[in-house]
Amino acid sequence: MLTLPMAGYLKQCHPGTRITFIGRTYTRPILGHCDHVDNIITLDELDHEGEAAAVARWKALQADAIVHVFPKRRVANWAKRAGVPLRIGTSHRWWHWTTCNARVDLGRRRSALHEAQLNIRLLAPLGIDRMPGLSELAGLYGLQPPAPDGTVGALLRPERTHVVLHPGSRGSAVEWGLDRYAELIRSLDPERYQVLITGTSSEADDYRRELPVDLPHVTDTGGKLTLERLLSLIAASQVLVAASTGPLHIAAAVGIRAIGLYVPRRPIHPGRWAPLGRDAHALVADPDCPQCATGRPCDCIRRIRPEQVRRLIEAVAPH
Repeated sequence: MLTLPMAGYLKQCHPGTRITFIGRTYTRPILGHCDHVDNIITLDELDHEGEAAAVARWKALQADAIVHVFPKRRVANWAKRAGVPLRIGTSHRWWHWTTCNARVDLGRRRSALHEAQLNIRLLAPLGIDRMPGLSELAGLYGLQPPAPDGTVGALLRPERTHVVLHPGSRGSAVEWGLDRYAELIRSLDPERYQVLITGTSSEADDYRRELPVDLPHVTDTGGKLTLERLLSLIAASQVLVAASTGPLHIAAAVGIRAIGLYVPRRPIHPGRWAPLGRDAHALVADPDCPQCATGRPCDCIRRIRPEQVRRLIEAVAPH
């Protein structure tokens, strides 16, 4: 998600640029709804075709440049073999010294910049030196979510405020805890709110044991939505609560209230990974947590109180 503002900024600085995005298959539904992406090739396709075919695909693109945002050694080799004229990558990957001819001194782990800004630094060899602010980047996603289809529409209650809860992270973030989400659910007025719980099938197997999914104002969508439908559901809702995950960044991108739950430990702190959007919020229990300051694992996220999250939800004007 945080590469989309990079694409938007590139087109803003160099109008007329055509962007081909190389990504995983599961990201295609998001990329397909981004105004800044002109063409999508999945890494899975290239891997399946084999190296010679991948190089041929690269040559057929006739690309003027490649920016390695997420460095992959084989992709760097393909681009070089295909003769892409300008090959940009971080100098912190040894294989870029043999495959890239424009290397940016970019170390992410200790940087004070946001992830979206770190991506922008890779555009310097294209003559883009000005670093945009976070509020500017928040307006550059170019995401145009699909309208709700019948499946998504059936989940919506027009008379209520829709609150999406995405309690899992598949291990990519420190999680708040299912007991905290359960307390939050029970604290929301069932006459005013419709709670929609999202997650993969395996995440749903876990949360169904602890969350009150049988309450009348709760809808359990775990394992039932494609990514495209999840995008549509989030855009049709008013609030989303999650740890630092893709759905949180989707919510920020489409402009609904995105409430992110974080620990202040580097490099997973909100300074690096906060959601970017016009109504995005990043909560931490203690910005100066001494254990997080040492870099050790910490569960201080659990000290974010459900009522604190509830107040942010209740501050959203009825739609």
